[in-house]
Amino acid sequence: MAARYEYKALELREKYAGRRLSGDKLEKVLNEHAAQGWQLKFLTRAGGSGLNNLRIFVTFERPVD
Repeated sequence: MAARYEYKALELREKYAGRRLSGDKLEKVLNEHAAQGWQLKFLTRAGGSGLNNLRIFVTFERPVD
């Protein structure tokens, strides 16, 4: 039987991370989800040229029982 998975997608913006999306803040988000069994699947940067438009899309995956 093939494994089944569920997915969760987040959009991180600067306001979500307290005006600046630092590595420490991103690491905190990733570790919080990992503690719930989520594994990082994709991380994609999107937005314009300025930091105010920066968005990061994070997709997590975990097996479904």
